[in-house]
Order: sequence, then C-alpha cells, then structure tokens
Amino acid sequence: MTKVSKLANLIKVNYSIEYFHSRVKAEIESWPDGILVDYARLVELLMEFGPNLRMPHSRAMGGGIFELRPRGREGIRRAFYCFAVSKRIVILHAFVKKTQETPEQELRIARRRMKEVQNG
Repeated sequence: MTKVSKLANLIKVNYSIEYFHSRVKAEIESWPDGILVDYARLVELLMEFGPNLRMPHSRAMGGGIFELRPRGREGIRRAFYCFAVSKRIVILHAFVKKTQETPEQELRIARRRMKEVQNG
C-alpha cells in the first residue's frame, strides 16, 4: 500500500482517485518526500471536497482540466486531473514546475488524455 493510499483510508472519501497510466503514478511516487507528503495531503482534500477544492490547492485550467499544486522545500510539482462519472478523479499527467507559466506542451498532454478518458 502506498503512502497516498494509507492516508486516504483515514479520511472521509467522497471521490475516488485513478491514474491515467501507471507511469503517471510512478512519476508522482518518484517526487521528493517533502513534495510527496504535500501531494498526499492535497489528494485527501481532493477526495473529500472534489470540485469544491480551490486555490491555493487546486486551480481550474479550462476545458475540464484542473491542476493539483503540491510544493515543498525541494520545489514545485503539478498534477493535472479531471472528473469522470461515478465520482472518479483521474490524474492525467504530472510534471516538474520550472517556470511561472504552465508549459503548453504539458497542458496538451493532459487534454489529449482527458479525451481518451471521456471517450472510454
């Protein structure tokens, strides 16, 4: 059981978390511990509050894509997600945030994956 899964068992869960692909989950699990702890905290909030989670924890990116905003001493990371039927949240893409602006290439990846989720 991963750190994120263990913490999820301790809270009231209204939404479930899925990963678009095992590579997305592996990318997140490779993040430094400080950022991973913040990610786990944000996922707990996301599972409890769903679309009501807002800044500074989550931000709407447009077109049904949202950004989870973990940070730590080691830097800043981002995970794009969308909502799917049956109160599911799909983590579409994760990356290292290096600039003030969100790179368009990262958003394109998330948009393409969200279309795959929606089209089954």
